Amino acid sequence: MKKKLSYRDKLLELAYIYNVKEIQEYIKNRKNLTSGQLELILKKNKIAIPKDFKTSFFKENLIKPISKLKNDIYDFKEDQIRAKNRLVRKTENFKYDTQRKISGSLKSLWNNLGKVGLNFLNIIPTLGQTFYKFFANVLTELFNGIYNQQINPKNARTAIIGFFVIVGVTTIIIAGLTNLDDVNEVKNVKIEKQIVKEKEEKKQPKAQVKKEEKKQPELKVKKNSVAEVILPDLNLKTQTVLNLFKDVDYDLSQVRNKKLVKPIYFTQFPKDLDELQNTRLKKETFIKIVLPLIVAENERILADRKKLKRVYKKKNTTDLEKQWLRQKLLEYKVKKGNMEELLQRVDIIPTSIALAQAAKESGWGTSRFALEGNAIFGQWTWSGQGIAPLNRESNKNHKILKFPILRASVKAYQNNLNTHKSYIKFREKRSDMRDKNKDISGLDLTHTLGNYAQTGAEYIKILNQIIRQNRLTDFEPVRLVNSVKQIELSS
Repeated sequence: MKKKLSYRDKLLELAYIYNVKEIQEYIKNRKNLTSGQLELILKKNKIAIPKDFKTSFFKENLIKPISKLKNDIYDFKEDQIRAKNRLVRKTENFKYDTQRKISGSLKSLWNNLGKVGLNFLNIIPTLGQTFYKFFANVLTELFNGIYNQQINPKNARTAIIGFFVIVGVTTIIIAGLTNLDDVNEVKNVKIEKQIVKEKEEKKQPKAQVKKEEKKQPELKVKKNSVAEVILPDLNLKTQTVLNLFKDVDYDLSQVRNKKLVKPIYFTQFPKDLDELQNTRLKKETFIKIVLPLIVAENERILADRKKLKRVYKKKNTTDLEKQWLRQKLLEYKVKKGNMEELLQRVDIIPTSIALAQAAKESGWGTSRFALEGNAIFGQWTWSGQGIAPLNRESNKNHKILKFPILRASVKAYQNNLNTHKSYIKFREKRSDMRDKNKDISGLDLTHTLGNYAQTGAEYIKILNQIIRQNRLTDFEPVRLVNSVKQIELSS
């Protein structure tokens, strides 16, 4: 039976229908308004207050369809704008690259020709001096021999002609070799200049980037000594998220080496994550967002498991411990008194499996379900709030379960694997590994998850491929940093 609304709740519903911003601001700032205050504000905004009305009728038949239509139009416009911007960027980049290559080639050719010409002119005085000395000595000896009648005139004529032929050929050869050396020298100079330019560019960008970040910071960061970082729903851009990761020194290579991750908890994915052209950067950004959420939930489960073992061994339990046990039995859907079954269910989901399934089901954080409903794992629902798939068959009425924040999706996913009858083999295999004191490895458990998707064996194959290609097993031993500093954010 639907819960009957109070008069105050009806006034709040009416304010929501007519989009009274003043009341919404009070609610946003967590300020409670009395029924009289709500009436005054509504009357001030010239909104009539009926004595008896059903807001559900207005909401279901007027507000929701209009809002849905509005969102669909907005999404369509956004998609068109994104496509247009991508085309414009590609056209501009192609134009710029073409102009730069052509101008660079012509400039290089002109410089090379000029340098070759100058170098050729520079060798003329040296060649002239060499030829002068050579000719002077040879001709002096030749004419001296003729004068002394040591050489026959016919032989002397032949010697002079041959001499000049040799001199001509030698000149051509020397000029060609000199030009070749000049070309090589030009190339070497060009390479040296390029190396110097690259060194200068490596020195300068850091300073430039820092200046730009100081001029236009999208997010200001202040560090205080608290336990964790919870990022509110600020609808952050991808570039802002990347800058934040850089500011807090969040690097996956360090996480892999040290097996520690900072508890940075995002409530949602950046809406423009799919616009990242670099696939590797997109995947790393997704892992950085989801990894702390998975590790945090696993550590919560491990804490419950440890407490469960301690309470299970006790002969006499306190009232608080009994209450806690009843809560856990209800949470993990275990019949009263079956402690062994409860212990089998209260256990972690390997980080590699969770990351792989999140990547597969959400398209690395870019799917409509992930962006609109924080649905990372594609869980179905027939009764709760959800998003209807666009390609859903006409005879089916399921939806993709939506969540207020990303961590809620992670928690629901882990609870699903730990409680649903479809994953009994998964839990039995995991329990067997525990009994044998083996590490809980994702690749050893993926074969038990064939029921998660309709594709069965093909789905398992894809999971294994994602885990291996992205080295997700490196994150299985990762734990949260205990002494991390919280970050207070202000737009």
